[in-house]
Amino acid sequence: MKHFFIKKPVSQIQEECGNSQLKRSLSALNLISLGIGCIIGAGIFAMTGTQAAVYAGPAIMISFLLAAITCGFAALCYAELASTLPVSGSAYTYAYAALGELPAWIMGWLLILEYGIAASTVAVSLTGYFTSFMTDLGVTIPSALSSASLLYNPDAVHKLSWHYAFNLPAFLTVIMLTGLLLIGIKESATINNIVVLIKLTILILLVLFGISFIDTANWHPLIPEHIAGTERYGWEGILHAAAVISFAFVGFEAVSTAAQEARNPQKDIPIGILGSLLICTVLYILVGMVLTGTVNYKLLDVPDPLAISVNVMNIGWLKWSVKLGAIIGMFSVTLVLLYSQTRVFYSMALDGLLPSLFCRLNQRFATPHWNTIIVGIVTALVAGFTPIDILGDLVSLGTLMAFAIVCFSVIYLRVTNPDIPRLFKVPFYPVTPILGIISCLWMMWGILNMMELLLIYYLPVGLLIYFFYSRKHSKLRHKKLLLS
Repeated sequence: MKHFFIKKPVSQIQEECGNSQLKRSLSALNLISLGIGCIIGAGIFAMTGTQAAVYAGPAIMISFLLAAITCGFAALCYAELASTLPVSGSAYTYAYAALGELPAWIMGWLLILEYGIAASTVAVSLTGYFTSFMTDLGVTIPSALSSASLLYNPDAVHKLSWHYAFNLPAFLTVIMLTGLLLIGIKESATINNIVVLIKLTILILLVLFGISFIDTANWHPLIPEHIAGTERYGWEGILHAAAVISFAFVGFEAVSTAAQEARNPQKDIPIGILGSLLICTVLYILVGMVLTGTVNYKLLDVPDPLAISVNVMNIGWLKWSVKLGAIIGMFSVTLVLLYSQTRVFYSMALDGLLPSLFCRLNQRFATPHWNTIIVGIVTALVAGFTPIDILGDLVSLGTLMAFAIVCFSVIYLRVTNPDIPRLFKVPFYPVTPILGIISCLWMMWGILNMMELLLIYYLPVGLLIYFFYSRKHSKLRHKKLLLS
């Protein structure tokens, strides 16, 4: 059993970081932009409306605050680990150093939910705004080409059913962005910076114009009465919404996956993580305030809730801008999530836990090209076939589990490796990481309906891959056996 928990030495991780073949081209500003580019997407443009209408009501603002606090604890832990172990593997590598190989594999398997499946989720969300925008132009996209093949009904005996449809816009979005990532991270980062500037401008305009249209009657009651036997409304609904929209903050972690392509990772990665989280938290709460203040929360269960809010304001150019900004914005989110997934797989392949194909670099662009192509195709197919109901909850559950493990890793490394240079340290240690673990577990309680799907179907598949392939090809395991 001890072989399942062999730990990767911190000195080896730091040596690999210094010998990285990836290009170091990202500044602190690029990293903040990378985080914002990933955070501001489906969470604010699509999921906010559904969670307000179905679960939290106007108290969606409280849900955002709870999610931000939980993610804040995790972000501080990520910042410390990223300054100590500046590698592309992010939480996977942190778990390898602190907990061992099998927990690291489980973390890497969870990161597929956090990045790969999240990219599919955002691409699906984009379809709602895209079809609405095209309708405004007089072009109607049939539902058979803009909806998922699978249908999900949690109240039915057979929760999943099938119908003949395919989400073509989501599929093509992922394929297009995969091509961009093949060219290189510097080019992708430049495009991301432009997109981030556009969507920040649009959301700020929405807040500035929307404040004068707020009707405070829409905020009464702020917390709608709980419906017995469900997770709807009341504090149960607030918690459920907070757990789901924690997915909206996942972008700050994506910054840590860029560590081996950052110019000064020990300094710039913590700046990118904390800076992007702070900016987006303030903006999320302001947009949630305008959204529920201008429209009755019961009307927000639509694919494009911000467009509904702008309709109330009756400002034509702003309506078009919001829809176009949502489309462009979710392009950048999908781009960053795809990028992050490929870099996690790259690190896992370097360790031998995935085939070497995933860490093979293109000679011209110095990007993991086969890795990117495989991730892109699989993500595109998931986006085309799977509904957002399943995707969103799964991503949130996987994300919260990963956050809890990272918080624990900080405590473990402080105890076992107290002398490692840490350019950034978690404040109020050990209170901060302990609160991070507790808050993550508490929020996971709000989406227990997905736990069965995760534990019975998803994690066992990952364990099978580990036992039949990864443990046999682990470079660290082979090295330990040779030394013994």
